[in-house]
Amino acid sequence: MDDVKEKRIYEALIKSWSIETSSKWTIENPAKGQCGVTALVVQDIYGGEIKKTKVREVWHFYNFIDGQRFDFTETQFNGKLNYMDEKSNWEEAFADTNEKQYSILKGKITKELKLSFDS
Repeated sequence: MDDVKEKRIYEALIKSWSIETSSKWTIENPAKGQCGVTALVVQDIYGGEIKKTKVREVWHFYNFIDGQRFDFTETQFNGKLNYMDEKSNWEEAFADTNEKQYSILKGKITKELKLSFDS
């Protein structure tokens, strides 16, 4: 994934995150609580793997695409993360969210990125 695509995805996420996609969302910290749902939607669209790292006794989820780490929600934390890059999966990341939040974020991102998932 090139830098332009990464920036486009991040900008779409910023516009799409809301209280509807995470109960922890705030105007001051829009990425807060968005890691699981974001990792799921990014994997759905771009493939790759979901990885996790322990942050203050809770798991933080993010993506690995083409051997590169993409953590679109790292801004929710103060300071640099010490990534463990442990393998995770859809089920673990989904345990951090719910069907409604996932559907809302996927719909918003699809619209922002003007994607089509027609079968």
